[in-house]
Amino acid sequence: MLAVFAEFETNIRKERQLEGIAKAKEEGAYTGRKPTAQAKRAEIAELLAQGMTKPKIAEALGISVASVYNVLKAA
Repeated sequence: MLAVFAEFETNIRKERQLEGIAKAKEEGAYTGRKPTAQAKRAEIAELLAQGMTKPKIAEALGISVASVYNVLKAA
């Protein structure tokens, strides 16, 4: 019986959360993190064409090596 009430409360809480998120999105306050590595796609391609290694590219641009690989994979 208590499990039913707990599930009901969880559903109500989830609905309130979704309403709050929707309201914040309307007000422009809920935008998420700004993309960093994708904005540097051209720089990554240029440095790679110059023969720089992926770890060196990551170090030079201040991003992770995984981000470099993800950008190249998406391109």
